[in-house]
Amino acid sequence: MTMRWDSLLSYGALLGAARALDCSPAAIQSLLPSNASVNFAYPLNANATFQVPQGDTGYPTNAVGLPALCAVSAQVQSIGNTTFGFGLFLPDDWNGRFLAVGNGGFAGGINWLDMGPGSRYGFATMSTDTGHNSSSGDGAWAYNQPGRLENWGHLAMHGSVVAAKTITAGYYGKDTSYNYYAGCSTGGRQGLKEAQMYPEDFDGIIAGAPAWWTSHLQPWTIKVALYNLPTTADYHIPPALFPTIGNEVLKQCDPQDGLTDNIISDPYGCNFRPEELLCGANVTNATTAGCLTSPQIDTLYKIYSDSWSENQTFTFPHLNLGSEAQWLLLSGSSPNSLGTDYVRYFLGFGADWSFYDYNESIQRLADQVDPGNATVKFDLSAFHAKGGKILSYHGMSDGLIPTGSTPYFYNHVDRTLKPRGIDVDDFFRFFFVPGMGHCAGTFPNVNAPWYFAGASQAQSLGPTVYGVPGFEDKEHDAVLAMMAWVEQGIAPDHIIGTKYANETLHTDVMRQRPLCMYPKQAMYKGSGDVDEAGSWECKMLY
Repeated sequence: MTMRWDSLLSYGALLGAARALDCSPAAIQSLLPSNASVNFAYPLNANATFQVPQGDTGYPTNAVGLPALCAVSAQVQSIGNTTFGFGLFLPDDWNGRFLAVGNGGFAGGINWLDMGPGSRYGFATMSTDTGHNSSSGDGAWAYNQPGRLENWGHLAMHGSVVAAKTITAGYYGKDTSYNYYAGCSTGGRQGLKEAQMYPEDFDGIIAGAPAWWTSHLQPWTIKVALYNLPTTADYHIPPALFPTIGNEVLKQCDPQDGLTDNIISDPYGCNFRPEELLCGANVTNATTAGCLTSPQIDTLYKIYSDSWSENQTFTFPHLNLGSEAQWLLLSGSSPNSLGTDYVRYFLGFGADWSFYDYNESIQRLADQVDPGNATVKFDLSAFHAKGGKILSYHGMSDGLIPTGSTPYFYNHVDRTLKPRGIDVDDFFRFFFVPGMGHCAGTFPNVNAPWYFAGASQAQSLGPTVYGVPGFEDKEHDAVLAMMAWVEQGIAPDHIIGTKYANETLHTDVMRQRPLCMYPKQAMYKGSGDVDEAGSWECKMLY
């Protein structure tokens, strides 16, 4: 049965007409405890632009085309003389529900831009600044700052949620009926951390490409870059060759998944032979010739192999076949700062630490310290007992957070809870997205159906988009799928991904396919239009 959002959200306009308080600093302050203060509170008319306050380094882009709402900013005292802040959009046409959105990388700042789509659905929508102000790749704020690290790791999100829900209930004179979360990358981690540590905060959590294993992901970011450094080494693969590698991967792996369609639907099942890229005789410049030398092929094997440390200890999964167009972690003359800043400032080695001094002791230290208690643990039994639901997904062509890290997490949650008699699928469902990169988007030669209104995806289609244009139902929209699961017990076994022919106009549909609940995969039925979702089915491959 198709369920449209107008049936799920229909009473929003009725609630919006009966606010208990006006939109003013004094009114909002009256709702807060003594350790919290209002920075501002003012109304915006329909179709207005919210001007991001100067100094919000992490998220400087204005939210435009908003519904009529009350814009709020507040600051809360936290541990060790630190503070965290949050922003809150309170729409006039409220749907009775609360939504928090996540952050990205090490960024500090309120994610006003991602709050926009939530307010268009009718949610009271919140974002935290995580307790500091910085760009996503800047971790210098964490140096010798354990309080700030705890805020970033978990305290700021939880504290902001508690305060924002208090404001929401007081402003409308009514408690929220349901509470939701949506975030990707660091935002995905924040959502899973909430489920682990603060199970009462949310009824439903959407967690995309979650950076949940912080103590391993950040050191691995250095380790994988060192496979391809220094740039003067004979084994270094220059970024100019990444498209050559990607084309060969597509050539070999696309047919192996059962249908030649420019989408690698099963990278884990591909028997890839890198030696097909080997340069022949009399090649003097491999980059110009579009081939790889033997030492470069050795590097390629490392990139596509899981990371292990001493005593055969698994440390992190490999980058997927098909992720080559997003190999930003391998492109520079030094590792991405999400790795080096973690060691320098989160682990306390200081600004002068050289990434060439990386060794396995760094990984051991990261596990011991786990700065900010950011890494998510596998015991989600309290969230299950509360009745909460988790919908997670990961692009299979993600070049920033290896796709395999999410099934690893899901499987270990299963291993933790199944012996206790808990069926993980009852509350936690995970979906692969073939051909999607990090959180959103696909690549020009792939054109995979990637859009399903996941966290942060709407901005890729346009500044005023929310939901799935032309398909306002739970079959295509992850937010509506989560609401149907939480509020009506209709659990999703697939979500239909959409690729628009023109993603700016988002009118004509190029392709739609089901994104299947792990461990099932979408398989072509053998007849029908391959670009229509009905020609596919979700099946187990064993």
